[in-house]
Amino acid sequence: MRQDDELLRFKCPGCKTSHAVQHGSDFGPNWGWNGSLEKPTLTPSVLVTYPGADAGQDGAPPAVCHSFVTDGRIQFLGDCTHELAGQTVALPEWTEWVAP
Repeated sequence: MRQDDELLRFKCPGCKTSHAVQHGSDFGPNWGWNGSLEKPTLTPSVLVTYPGADAGQDGAPPAVCHSFVTDGRIQFLGDCTHELAGQTVALPEWTEWVAP
């Protein structure tokens, strides 16, 4: 996980990109954060829709990545459209930039 001003970013192994949530800002939605970059907990859940491989084709909805980040682990919820739906995995180490 990385902190950039009021944004927290983490690599998502499910949709293979990064997600960012805002904390501590006076504007827009804010997530709760336990202050740890090593074993972060974010509240509430993180819900991302994105143009996945099948998004919008034959009436398919956008791709979905929905997760809870708790104590440095990502719990992917059942409405995810990627292969990690329903699984819990360790938050990947951030070693280089991944485009959001």
